[in-house]
Amino acid sequence: MTFSLKAFSLEGKVALVTGGSRGIGKAIALGLAGAGADVAVASRKLPDLEAVAAEIKAMGRKSLAVAAHVGRLEEINNLVSRVHKEFGKIDILVNNAATNPAMEPALDASERAWDSVMNLNLKGMFFLSQAVARLMKDQGGGSIVNIASVEGLTPGPLAVYGVSKAAAIHATKVMAKEWASFQIRANVVAPGLTRTGFSEFLWGSPEILQMATSTTPMSRIAEPDEMVGAVVYLASSAASFVTGQVLAVDGGFTI
Repeated sequence: MTFSLKAFSLEGKVALVTGGSRGIGKAIALGLAGAGADVAVASRKLPDLEAVAAEIKAMGRKSLAVAAHVGRLEEINNLVSRVHKEFGKIDILVNNAATNPAMEPALDASERAWDSVMNLNLKGMFFLSQAVARLMKDQGGGSIVNIASVEGLTPGPLAVYGVSKAAAIHATKVMAKEWASFQIRANVVAPGLTRTGFSEFLWGSPEILQMATSTTPMSRIAEPDEMVGAVVYLASSAASFVTGQVLAVDGGFTI
């Protein structure tokens, strides 16, 4: 079979992106729409989501904005139900929602910070994936892309956040192994430090920015749009034999 660039097209697909109102999530939502998908976006604040949905619709795609806290199971179920009712299916799930990490070492980590981070970054990601996978199983397959971090691959200054992302990576591999028989693929994109509002407390510090750029072979941090290509690839049929993998988009930081 001759390879075609059409394999990267998401025409006719429906995607759900969490944390889709800004930063990496917004870039991914717009990127998936640009590749041809209809896109539902979710986060806790509806006004920002509606602005993203309007941009997607202006691209000629369908969109739906749903306010949801994916750390709460009842809101996960409502989110999945709303999207399924609107579009009839979910082909692609991008778990991007995450809490703001706390700058505290492991010795100073609090139970409150642990519970907050794990609730959204791990529990929410896992149970939303489970709910969507049940639909994907019935419809014959789909693709799950979980946004982790290089902090989940190598220890950094964000102790609890890094643990949550390492766990998310392993959870993705569990999903990939268990759900492959249902034609559901699950993969991870692990961004390096990216210029978003979420991480501004890091790159906004001259000392931390200098440390990050000096330990990155490409000598800079990432922009949100630079995460899009990896997600589109993993969501598309171009990655039809790729599952359980971690793609670090980090300028070489983890080398």
